[in-house]
This record gives sequence, structure tokens and C-alpha cells, in this order.
Amino acid sequence: MEMEDKSSLLLSFHTEIKQEPVDADCDSGAQCSLVDSEMTSVKQEDRSQILGLNVKIKNEEQEEKHFGDLIGQDVFAEVDTFTTSGEKQQEDCNNKKSHHCPRCGKRFVNESDIKRHINICTREKSYSCSDCGKSFSNLCYLKAHQRKHTGEKPFSCSDCGKSFSWVGSLKVHQRIHTGEKPYSCSDCGKSFSQLAKLKIHLRIHTGEKPYTCSDCGKGFITSSELNSHKRVHTGEKPYSCYECGTGFSQLSYLKKHQHVHTGEKPYCCSDCGKSFSQLGMLKRHQHTHTGDKPYSCSDCGKDFISSSELTSHKRVHTGEKPYSCSDCGKSFSHFGTLKNHQHIHTREKPYRCSDCGKSFSRLDYLKRHQHTHTGDKPYPCSDCGKGFFTSSELSIHKRLHTGEKPYFCSDCGKSFSWVGSLKIHMRTHTGEKPYCCSDCGKSFSQLAKLKSHQRLHI
Repeated sequence: MEMEDKSSLLLSFHTEIKQEPVDADCDSGAQCSLVDSEMTSVKQEDRSQILGLNVKIKNEEQEEKHFGDLIGQDVFAEVDTFTTSGEKQQEDCNNKKSHHCPRCGKRFVNESDIKRHINICTREKSYSCSDCGKSFSNLCYLKAHQRKHTGEKPFSCSDCGKSFSWVGSLKVHQRIHTGEKPYSCSDCGKSFSQLAKLKIHLRIHTGEKPYTCSDCGKGFITSSELNSHKRVHTGEKPYSCYECGTGFSQLSYLKKHQHVHTGEKPYCCSDCGKSFSQLGMLKRHQHTHTGDKPYSCSDCGKDFISSSELTSHKRVHTGEKPYSCSDCGKSFSHFGTLKNHQHIHTREKPYRCSDCGKSFSRLDYLKRHQHTHTGDKPYPCSDCGKGFFTSSELSIHKRLHTGEKPYFCSDCGKSFSWVGSLKIHMRTHTGEKPYCCSDCGKSFSQLAKLKSHQRLHI
């Protein structure tokens, strides 16, 4: 069939379809309720089709009728047919869509679909919202839309009393109480209460990351993840602690921080009863009971309890220092080290000892100090019996017995037991002498050598 014949046929579809009447009964609200109800009805076998993809999708215009299910979107906006990120799948799908709308160019697989679409596409939108100017083809659609401006929420949940503007939103909400999850992933079987959440989940399987950072090019699955990431570049910290004023880029970071002030430790180990302020700390602790270290370094073979510890460790080999101080430009391998360093510039000491009132710039300094009150050295060396305040001090000490030297100089290959020793050694290659005598101006590569020199002036 020639293109002209197709267009004529499609236009004839429009002339044959009757326009939906809008009568005065709509003003009473009865018809609007009916429209709401019809829009949320689901007849999967009638309105679903398989487009050669791995998920069932709804016909486009029937998606418009089911507008209430799409939380967070304009309920009367035309909803695009669900797509996947696989370009080849999309190309195959488009090849099957032989029917296209002569008005907007959209393509469809079936004749029935194009008929329904043309009815909506060509329908006159004679009802306009006086608040925002948006137009609608049906008075009931306009009335339901106006609830956005008036704040009216006529649909209430019988279980918890929460109110909603649209019956579709109420139905989605009620799944919280019923536990219903009608949308299933055909790849892994996971179920969801909302179609939008299934769509986001499917990107895990397809690898699609449609939201890209304009600064670094990193891709994200959701717009909220991108917005959170952008704060890394802008330095924005919209969440502030009301106790100490410290700012955070994410709400979850603030909540974790607040445990420092409240002393709350909601995560308890079922093996030994020890409590933690963060879930991640509990999970890391639980490995001490199992002895499990599932993450191994491919460079030196060292094992770690968590993937984040392995990632941090790898910077020892690569020399990467991605965290820079905005005040002096000094770079650090770990974000925690940068935060501790920044206290030098701010002179902030947020960690206070409850026994003597002494304050510290770092939490580990406070913990080490608190042992001076208790005399507790809970980490003993299994080789010589010597006790230590912290597990990190014990780990460093054990290298005396094992001879382990995990820190390598990239210039000459010499290895060291401690990262501090490697830093001092590196100055022999760089010529850096950061320690300066205030009396005569002479500089030194090590603090001990400066102190020894200063005795000459005494």
C-alpha cells in the first residue's frame, strides 16, 4: 500500500470514531468519579502486548486511562510507551510498528492501537485550567487536574486515613497495606507495587544509565542519584546538624552523624551483643566472628572484610589521591583523612570526652584518649602479649613479627611496614622538606630532625 493510501486510511479511522460526549452530569462529580475509576481499571489480557522485549507493556492510550498508577507524573500527560535501553531491541521493535499517526508521527504495531491513538491525538482540548493554562479534552480531566491547585484530596485510605487527590494514587497506596506487588521483573522475578519502580529496576539488567553528570560524565539510573552526585562537584551541603552545624550533602550522612551526639547505637550484633551506630559497621564487625574476608587485592593478595576497604587499599598501589583540601590544595587517598585534615584549618574539635571534657578533632583520637581513663587495652598481640588501644595499632605492631612490608616506593621499589615511613622515604626522591625552623629558617624532611636541630637554639 502506498504512503498516501496509508495516510488516507488512518485519517478515515479518525472520522469513524465517535467523540466522547461531555454532559452536564459531569458537574455533579459522578462522571468524574467514573472517569477516575475507569482510568485505574486493569485488564491486562486486553491491553498488554509483547513487543519482542523481556517485559509486558501497556498500550499507549490505555496507559493514559491508567494515569493514576503513575505516581509523580502528571496524570493527564500522555505517557510514552515503555522502552528499554537496548538499542537493537528498540530498533527491532520500531521495525514492527508499521502504522504511524499522520499528525504526530508516532508508530504502532496494531491497527486497533492506531485507531485509539488517533482519537486522542486529534481530540480538541477545549477545557483550560485558569491557574496554569493547561488544556484538556474532557471537563472531568480538567476538574481532576484542578485538585493540584486546590489541594483537594477526596480519596481516603480506610486503613490509615491518608488522603489522595486521585483514586489511582489511593489504589497504589493501598498496596502498602495489602502487600500486593503486581509488577514482576521477567529477568529475576522481583516484584514491585508500582510500574515506575519496575521500570527503574529493569535498568539494572539492561545497564541503562540515562542520567549523565555534565561535569564528569558519570551515568546514573535515577535522576535523584544524579542530583546527589552533583553535590560532589558543587560542594553543596543542604543538610545541617542542629547540634554542631556540620553540613552534609546527603540526608543519610546527616542521620549517621547525629548518632555521634545522641550516642544511639541501634544495630546490635547477635553473636556478642556489641552495638553500632551504623549498619555498615555492624556488618563489618560480624566478619570478625566468621573470619570471612571475601575481598582480595589483586596486587598484593591482602584480604579485606568489605569492598570499600579494598577500594581504599588499592590506592596504596596506584597512588591515587582523589580528595583535595579546598584550603591548601593537599590531596588525600581517603575522604575520612581529608575530613580530619580540614580540622587543622577550622580548628574544630567536635569530639568531646565525657569524663574530663577534653576535645579532639578526630573520633579515633577521642576513643584512644578514653582508654586513659579506663586503662583498657582491649587488643592484645598474640605473639608477645603487648596490649593496644585500637585494632589498627595492633595491626601495625604485628608487622614487627611477620616482617610484612605492604607499602612500596614507586621510584626505587623499597618497601616499608608503615605508610608514614614510606612518606618520609619519598621525600628523598622529591627533595621535600616540610618542617622549617622558626629561628633560623632551616628546613628538614622529618619532624624528629627538626626537633633535634631546635635544641641548638636553646
